[in-house]
Amino acid sequence: QVQVVESGGGLVQPGGSLRLSCAASRSIFSIGTMGWYRQAPGKQRELVASITSAGSTNYADSVKGRFTISRDNGRNRVYLQMNSLKPEDTAVYYCSGYPPWGSWGQGTQVTVSS
Repeated sequence: QVQVVESGGGLVQPGGSLRLSCAASRSIFSIGTMGWYRQAPGKQRELVASITSAGSTNYADSVKGRFTISRDNGRNRVYLQMNSLKPEDTAVYYCSGYPPWGSWGQGTQVTVSS
């Protein structure tokens, strides 16, 4: 069972930036594709971005051109650079494999508000 710890969230004004980090308890290279997900209040959890072991990426339409997912296989970390943040990006952000594992970390809260 892989355990992850997400960090880097916070309160930011619209148009601002944040960089989220996910630290995994074992090799993410062997895991394969990793993803960042988010869940806003009253909504289902959704996939925001994914990245394969080789570095190929995919993004939800709502974040294309604003978010960038990356990974450091040597450090077992996955990152999400979020730019031009909007109020609708407010959510708890989680990382997991893709498809997601059965359990989730505690997530990191991102709040975009003026």
